[in-house]
Amino acid sequence: MAITDWPEDERPRERLLARGARSLSDAELLAIFLRVGSRGRSAVDLARDLIGRFGSLNHLFAAGRSEFSEVPGMGPAKYAQLQAVLEMARRALAEEMEQRSTLASPGAVRDYLRLHFSGLEHEVFVALWLDAQNRLIVAEELFRGTLTQTSVYPREVVKRALWHNAAAVVLAHNHPSGVAEPSRADELLTSELKQVLALVEVRVLDHFIVAAQAAPLSFAERGLL
Repeated sequence: MAITDWPEDERPRERLLARGARSLSDAELLAIFLRVGSRGRSAVDLARDLIGRFGSLNHLFAAGRSEFSEVPGMGPAKYAQLQAVLEMARRALAEEMEQRSTLASPGAVRDYLRLHFSGLEHEVFVALWLDAQNRLIVAEELFRGTLTQTSVYPREVVKRALWHNAAAVVLAHNHPSGVAEPSRADELLTSELKQVLALVEVRVLDHFIVAAQAAPLSFAERGLL
């Protein structure tokens, strides 16, 4: 049965308008994005299939173009639309961090980082440079590596801190393996960066490890900073 044949108070779009987006399930929200289903299947059915195939919305968002397009009815146009939505979300979260202290909006920082790293199959090291009020100046990708290792040069990190006239920084990198646990090398690197940045009076507020299969891990919360 097509969604247009459902009772009006059960249709996702009408329920969203009447009760708000939070009242909808993941599949119903995705169905509104998809707009239409496929032959014999409603948009909600197709949305459930997509979430079942990828395991979660987060894994769906991280899917590459070829993987996404393997799903019947999901071609380049839908992939482009999804990427546009994700980029708008990234920019909205970045605006929030520019206007408010990152310490006052830790959820926004985590959400921004998850979106920033979604879909990457290689390791990337990022710095969120902050002003004296801990508001975002810029999010900058500093180093890019292979699936297993990124070479991070402390001297270059210090140069970028001075370039942006930053007062503090939140560091982050991803683990494409899907495991967010820090390695001994991660801990040593964080300690070294904290020491060299202190020489130019830049505080390291946190270091996050982002992995698709877990919530971003905070060094500060783990007592590793």
